[in-house]
Amino acid sequence: MPASRGKDPPRALLDVKRFSVSGTRLLFSGFFERIFLNEKALESRYVMRLSSYFLPTLKEAPSGAQIASHRLMLRAGMVDQISSGMYAWLPLGLKTLKKIAHIVREEQERAGGVEMMTPTVQPASLWKKSGRYEDYGKEMLRFQDRHEVELLYGPTGEEVFTDLFQRHIKSYKDLPQRLFQIQWKFRDEIRPRFGVMRAREFIMKDLYSFDLHKAGALASYDAMLQSYYRIFNRMNLRALAVRADTGPIGGELSHEFHILAPTGESTIYYDPALETISELCLDTLPRYYAATDDMHGAEGALAAPENIQTSKSIEVGHVFYFGTKYSAPLGAMVTDASGALVPVEMGSYGIGLSRLVAALIEVFHDPSGIVWPESVSPFDVGLLNLKPQDAACNQLCESLYPCLREAKVDVLYDDRLQTPGVKFADCDLIGLPYQLIIGPQGALAGTIEVKQRRSGKTQVLSKERVADLAAAGALRTVFS
Repeated sequence: MPASRGKDPPRALLDVKRFSVSGTRLLFSGFFERIFLNEKALESRYVMRLSSYFLPTLKEAPSGAQIASHRLMLRAGMVDQISSGMYAWLPLGLKTLKKIAHIVREEQERAGGVEMMTPTVQPASLWKKSGRYEDYGKEMLRFQDRHEVELLYGPTGEEVFTDLFQRHIKSYKDLPQRLFQIQWKFRDEIRPRFGVMRAREFIMKDLYSFDLHKAGALASYDAMLQSYYRIFNRMNLRALAVRADTGPIGGELSHEFHILAPTGESTIYYDPALETISELCLDTLPRYYAATDDMHGAEGALAAPENIQTSKSIEVGHVFYFGTKYSAPLGAMVTDASGALVPVEMGSYGIGLSRLVAALIEVFHDPSGIVWPESVSPFDVGLLNLKPQDAACNQLCESLYPCLREAKVDVLYDDRLQTPGVKFADCDLIGLPYQLIIGPQGALAGTIEVKQRRSGKTQVLSKERVADLAAAGALRTVFS
């Protein structure tokens, strides 16, 4: 059922733009550009009413959901399992995923990344050429098309990005290049578990750097390290960069980013000073001991401090420097300043966006449900009409909503014919940072009860004060 239209005037969907590429006039729809190319959701011109929103919440989680994020994502109607390790992302989950993708995209572009997209299905010939086709194992989904051409569902993108690079970049003058995508991946996990934390199909940001020399490649590596710190800081996550094994990607330098969580599958060893440090670079990182379980005490590592900490953790990002491992066999060569043909130095940098949604919930939840940080919350506020049959409640809600939308505040309006208890429980469950509660008595007085989800504190404010604070992103100031 479509959402009810608000008071905004109708607007043409197709905002056609013209631009010239190599002298050819092309037509692009502004709608397509904003939705698909930029991935930032086109702002709705409709009232987002919960009565017509697809939000299948559950009172109890299915018995097979073992960790908090899996239970809460199912209960909050964010995802639904289609098959083993494969999930449909429902509207609330997809909206959260896009918020996270927007932060990742901004910071990767700030670090010099240029976004593109490659196919999810890749030719096996590229992987055979790099030498990884047989090495990758049964996690790779392999198949043939009707012409018996061997294909695979890409678990990662080193081969296809390197092949694209070698076909178009020929000179050192065009370096460095930092290319990334946000794309679905598939790994045929032997035992998918913990919901989207370890799913077979997942969405990942993967960036690939191409430099002339090792020094340039390490500069790219450093830029990505700092970009990752900024990404996780914007999500209120304290991520630790730990020395890690290079695994099937290969190379000589690798770090994983971990967040501490008792439900994590990994074990890390680290200097406790890292818990208070929000950003490090390649020069300062070696001053602090941090390693995954399989790299702890490895030869050549910094000596572990006496007060070393050990903790369960969740891996949310991985960065690699692997030199010419892919460029040499795949022919990614450029001419240097002397005219010599040399293979480029490469690195790759991944963040599991779908896993990051679950990791955030593992960190930010309480017995009532999810507690989203403001930067990644699917909606900024929940507007709760406690008695839709009441004229004064309806009038105040209907007048407040357009004020908030005009101020670019993303609102989920609960206009359902449900009891206040159900509305409070659902709003706590989905974890929006603020609830704007309007009941019959407050409506007659022209006041709104504002609840902060994180603290549970409430304040009674006028409609005008709420609109002004929300527009300034300053609702938190009334609870400080």
